[in-house]
Amino acid sequence: MKEPIKVLLAAHRSFCAGVDRAVETVEKALDKHGAPIYVRKEIVHNRHVVETLRERGVIFVDETDQVPEGAVVVFSAHGVSPAVHTSAAERNLHTIDATCPLVTKVHQEAKRFARDDYDILLIGHEGHEEVEGTAGEAPEHVQLVDGPGAVDQVSVRDESKVIWLSQTTLSVDETMETVQRLRERFPALQDPPSDDICYATQNRQVAVKAMAPECDLVIVVGSRNSSNSVRLVEVALEAGATAAHLIDGPTELDPAWLADARTVGVTAGASTPHTLVDQVLDALRAYGPVEVEQPETQKEKVRFALPRQLAALNQREHA
Repeated sequence: MKEPIKVLLAAHRSFCAGVDRAVETVEKALDKHGAPIYVRKEIVHNRHVVETLRERGVIFVDETDQVPEGAVVVFSAHGVSPAVHTSAAERNLHTIDATCPLVTKVHQEAKRFARDDYDILLIGHEGHEEVEGTAGEAPEHVQLVDGPGAVDQVSVRDESKVIWLSQTTLSVDETMETVQRLRERFPALQDPPSDDICYATQNRQVAVKAMAPECDLVIVVGSRNSSNSVRLVEVALEAGATAAHLIDGPTELDPAWLADARTVGVTAGASTPHTLVDQVLDALRAYGPVEVEQPETQKEKVRFALPRQLAALNQREHA
C-alpha cells in the first residue's frame, strides 16, 4: 500500500477581511440594485471570484468611460486614484468604493506627506492597480521603487524630507531589503507611521515560512495576477521548500509534482476562496491516501464594515 502523503495546511490562508468586504460589497450591490452592475477592474485578483460574479450579472470594465452614464459602478479592493473618482462623477455614475481600508490608509499617508512636501518613495510593482491608485493621490511627490534593484535610479529633492510607503501585498523580506538599500542612500529616510504591508499578507507569509522547510512541495492556490499569491511561492522557496507552484485550482495540479513528494504544504493567497483549497485537498486524495495536519493558531478576527452606501442594507438584514 502506498505510504500516505502528509499534507501541511497553512495556519493562515485564503480570504482576508478586505477581500471578504469587497466581494460582499458586490453581492450586496447586486441585491440592492439588480443586474447589471459594473466593477472597474477585477474586484479582487482571483479568476474564480470574478467568473462567479460575472455569472450573476456583474460586468467588469477597465475604465469608467465604459460604464453607461448613471449606472452603478464598484471600485475594486485595490483602490483608485482621485482622477478615477472625477471621471466617474463626470458621467454621473453611482459609485460604491470597495477599496480595502488598509489600502485607504496608505492613500491617506501619501496625501499627508505630500501636503508636507516630502518625496514619497512607494515600494511596489509597476502596473499594479494598487500602486497606480496610491501614486495618483500625489503624482508630483511619489516615485515608484520596484524592488532593491531600482534603488540606484531614485533621486530626491531634499534628503532630510524622504519617506517610504509600500504596496500592501508585497513580500515582507523583499520590502525590508529595499528599505535597507534606500536607507543606505538616504540615511534620514523616514518610516511610515504604521506598517503598510497588511496583516493578512504577513500572516500568510509567516505561516508558509513555518512549514516550508519540511515540505518537498508547496502548493499555493491563487491566480497569477494576485501579487500576494505570487509572493507566497517565492517565500516558500526562500524558506527551504524543495519545490513550490502556484495553481488557480485543482485542475492545474500536476501529478508529476507528487511523484517523490512525501510532505506537501498547501496554502492560498488572500484573494482565494476557502472552497478552492478544499477542492485541491480533494484532488490530492484522488492520487492516494492523505494525512492532513493543520497547526492550531489564533484565528484572524479583523472585520471591516461595508461601504456606507450598503451598510444600512446590511443592518436591516441582521436586525
